[in-house]
Amino acid sequence: EMKKHSGELPIIGVNTFLAKDGDANAPLKLELIRSTEDEKQTQLRHLNEFKDEHSAESTAALERLRDVALADDNIFAELMQTVRVASLGQITHTLYEVGGQYRRSM
Repeated sequence: EMKKHSGELPIIGVNTFLAKDGDANAPLKLELIRSTEDEKQTQLRHLNEFKDEHSAESTAALERLRDVALADDNIFAELMQTVRVASLGQITHTLYEVGGQYRRSM
């Protein structure tokens, strides 16, 4: 696992990507783009507006999602309905309550 992570054991498509017209071993330089504080605040405002707009529906939708997950049914169809009225954070929290959260053992 450590060899894969470090790149010592190259696996195409996992830790190595082939350039269309370049050396497969050449590292790609990618520029990291950060949001401005204004962009962050705009997204947070939109999220809060979405939650406020759907507050009445989201509670019921999240309960239905929880019930489907607890029944060990296929959650995909219910998830497709839930995303219309609940945020990713709300959905994730609900599913963590049902199935727990993965914790990497160290």
